[in-house]
Formats: sequence, C-alpha cells, structure tokens
Amino acid sequence: MDGSSNGKPDGRADGGAAVAPADPAQALADEWAEETPPPAGPVANLAASLVTTAIGVLGAVTAVGLGLGTPTQPGAGLWPLAISVAVVVLSLAQVVVGRRGGDGEKFSRYSWLSLVGLATLLGLVALLPVIGFEIPALLLSLIWMKFLGGESWRSAVLYSVLVVGVLYGVFVGALGTNVPHLF
Repeated sequence: MDGSSNGKPDGRADGGAAVAPADPAQALADEWAEETPPPAGPVANLAASLVTTAIGVLGAVTAVGLGLGTPTQPGAGLWPLAISVAVVVLSLAQVVVGRRGGDGEKFSRYSWLSLVGLATLLGLVALLPVIGFEIPALLLSLIWMKFLGGESWRSAVLYSVLVVGVLYGVFVGALGTNVPHLF
C-alpha cells in the first residue's frame, strides 16, 4: 500500500476527491469583472473621441497663441502644442478603432468622480498664485486620496503630507523652480 491508514492515496477515509484550491488571482479577476459597468458601445466611444479631439484642437490653437519659439529657444507654447497634437492624433485613431466598442465603460454614478477630480484640480490652479502650492496641493491630495481613493483618514493625511513634501523637495529644493510657495 501507500502507507496511509485507510489505503486511499490522498489519506481521505471517505474516498471523496480532493478539491484543489482556486487560483486567487483568477478569483479576484472574476470578482472585478462582476463589478464593472457594461461596455459603453460604439456611439459613446465616438462621442468621447470627438470631445478629446476638440480639446486637443483647442489646446493647439492656445499653444500657438503663446508662441512656439525655435527648437534652440523654445517658447511657452511648444510643449503644449506637442501634447495637443498627440491628443488629436490619438483621438482620431480612437475614432477609427473605437467604433468596435472596445472596453470603454458606460457612464455610471462613479463617472462623476472624474468631474470632482477635475474641479479640485482647477481649484488648485486657481489657488496656486494666491497662496502658493503647499496648501492647495495638500488639500487636493487629501481630497483625492480620501474621497476619490477611499483611503482612511490616517492614510490620506499621511500620504498627502508626504506627497507635498516630495513635491516641495523636488521642485523648490532640488530644481529651484519659480513656483509660488509659502515657505
């Protein structure tokens, strides 16, 4: 025999088959798949592509108005123009590719969180020249981590302070940029 007390290869007395544990990664992927909204479909993908194309065109026009400069003496609008052109090209590619539907999600109540993120980012931009970047960046990070990211208060506060500290160290301390700051 095999040396087990009941003569069964797996040592089980009832003779039942041993059940292999499920793959935890696959179980998590299945759980996430159940929670995702349904796909948006081709009309929504086309609309999103056209909106981002319009934003890219607006950005390109604004960038040209800032002045492009030359490659050796770049103006304020050179990099915004490059990014805007990339947005337009990718958006137009999405017009062609996105007609099949893709994996885009339908808008749901969670989609509004993107607008909250945009509104708080615009708040940071508005407050930056008035009171510097430290307080607005701290508030932005706190709101994003706590309310958009679902972190605990302790984690949100800790990470927000760390993020602002790193930003301060990099942009003010190491790079010496002329960003408005309090300290």
